[in-house]
Amino acid sequence: MERTLSIIKPDGVAKNVIGEVIKRFEADGIQIAAMKMIQLTKTQAKGFYAVHKDRPFFDSLTDFMTSGPIVVMVLEGKNVIAKNRKLMGATNFEDAEDGTIRKDYATNIEKNVVHGSDAPETAAFEIGYFFNALEIQEK
Repeated sequence: MERTLSIIKPDGVAKNVIGEVIKRFEADGIQIAAMKMIQLTKTQAKGFYAVHKDRPFFDSLTDFMTSGPIVVMVLEGKNVIAKNRKLMGATNFEDAEDGTIRKDYATNIEKNVVHGSDAPETAAFEIGYFFNALEIQEK
């Protein structure tokens, strides 16, 4: 069983598509092992996105991610990282396949509704950033 982190970003929460995103995960056989809604501080957002600190979009990204509540989830299942990334679609929603979350709900490359870990190592860091072991249900 593999685990990954998924975030419904402030734009997804504001658009009231939390249930739709979860429905798509569950329809694809993905289990939710943990979930909570939180509001990131600027410091927390900078810590989470530290890998991008030297990129030109870092300040804009961290401003956006602190602009409203987010829903963080631990997803679990066979090949869940790849499954989640396929369901999300390309980072740039204009390049995303029809029927993906980003194609259906994103408004630009930054406000693209969801985030998902891209590799097992990234998933381990990202899950640990938001959840402790007691908050994650064993399936």
